[in-house]
Amino acid sequence: MQPNKSLQHRSREARPSELASIPWLALLSAPELERAVDGLRVGDADAGDYVCRVGRPITYWFGVIEGLLKMSSDNVDGVSMTFLGVPPGGWFGEGTALKREPYRYNIQALRKSVVAGLPIDTFHWLLDHSIGFNRFVMNQLNERLGQFIAAREIDRLNNADLRVARSLASLFNPVLYPGVGAVLRITQQEMAYLVGLSRQRVNEALAALQDQGSIRIEYGGLRVLDLAALRASVASAKKAL
Repeated sequence: MQPNKSLQHRSREARPSELASIPWLALLSAPELERAVDGLRVGDADAGDYVCRVGRPITYWFGVIEGLLKMSSDNVDGVSMTFLGVPPGGWFGEGTALKREPYRYNIQALRKSVVAGLPIDTFHWLLDHSIGFNRFVMNQLNERLGQFIAAREIDRLNNADLRVARSLASLFNPVLYPGVGAVLRITQQEMAYLVGLSRQRVNEALAALQDQGSIRIEYGGLRVLDLAALRASVASAKKAL
């Protein structure tokens, strides 16, 4: 399935419960659904496994069934830059799939994860035949554009609290990540990997957000109590640019 052979050896057919968690399947007609399910493969990734790597040809369009992935790339100095995290329900790489170009980023599992892949030829077949699938992909591209613009704007600020708030707000995007719900299963160390800060500094930022009433820190995750307030903190930062 994935470019990494160890993941490819773990690929299998999707289970009914896994198919039920893929949001765009419900938008397909019966013939389209049959075509998609026949092509879908699922891989069980361990922490540290790569789903795709820079420069590799695209073969699948990927989504997260369980777990947490991060999207990153290395600059000319070999320093890794993380763009975003991908929690359950998230599908990514539409632009790369549309252009059939090599990956420009790495996708790596931060913990044990279940990753689904739709063959690139099936992806394009659905684009040619399914209005529902086209609308889903267009919504993905629109939301993703806004996500990257916001990330670029906030990263220009040297404010750790706002970087953590922005990252959290993006992970609770109901369009891109419908599988998250009200509770995000993430450790503070994983959060530190995503925002490029120390675990201690992330702890301080999360405590401040909890004091503000935006989130509640729970065992093994974070619960959003006021998503509007969380997003408002990000919007305030953008106005300050």
